[in-house]
Amino acid sequence: MINMQNDNTENYSVVVKNLTKKFKDFTAVDNISFSVKCGETFAFLGPNGAGKTTTIKMLTTLLRPTSGSMLVNGHDPGTDQDAVRRSFGIVFQDPSLDDELTAYENMEFHGVLYKVPADILPKKIEELLNFVELWNRKNETVKHFSGGMKRRLEIARGLLHTPEVLFMDEPTIGLDPQTRNHIWKYLKDLNGTTNITVFFTTHYMDEAERVADRVAIIDKGKIVAEGSPEELMKNTGAGSLEDAFLSLTGKKIREEEAGSIDQMRMNRKMWSK
Repeated sequence: MINMQNDNTENYSVVVKNLTKKFKDFTAVDNISFSVKCGETFAFLGPNGAGKTTTIKMLTTLLRPTSGSMLVNGHDPGTDQDAVRRSFGIVFQDPSLDDELTAYENMEFHGVLYKVPADILPKKIEELLNFVELWNRKNETVKHFSGGMKRRLEIARGLLHTPEVLFMDEPTIGLDPQTRNHIWKYLKDLNGTTNITVFFTTHYMDEAERVADRVAIIDKGKIVAEGSPEELMKNTGAGSLEDAFLSLTGKKIREEEAGSIDQMRMNRKMWSK
């Protein structure tokens, strides 16, 4: 592992240097380096199989790297796993709620696991369920919730222990544009009031173009571009982040994951209103 103790990393939530992950003869992540500033909304984009989820799994202690170094909120995910896990929240790509529990019970269970003090836990649950507009549904079992309601509950749950960074892997996949817009409004409001760092992946280019302060594009395990959406569009001569993405990777976004191109353009129009 590369020694990062001498580097000034206190203003960064995530620092990655020369990170590599191999599965036998396959290199999923190939010597990548990037950093995410505290309070930044950072989009990690790439085609399917580019290495996005593998990178997030390493950052969140679920996979060990083959080589390279990482810091998450000043802690090494390889050697200080407990401190790293306490410092981040996560919204997984696949649903992770208990459908047989109520919204309140899902939150309460998470709070106990993360040792949120009992004297403040009820207040935190109420505050966050109000934040995602689910307090009036707190006693309903999650199996009766829509997809958008479940995603909002997962975001509230991920914020319950007051993390410094929130990782989200495809947080709005399959949701209708209106619900996606609502979710990002919650997160941008939260980012503005608490300075939480948001690190997300998405196949919705309009989403990343609208909300990300900075973007890193990964393809075939390598970072091929990094900068603000405006910088990436300027550098590629593209009129949208979607066009810049296609210029840099040469790959169309899979329709089964991101919807049709027409749907994306309709979503972009909605964002501009």
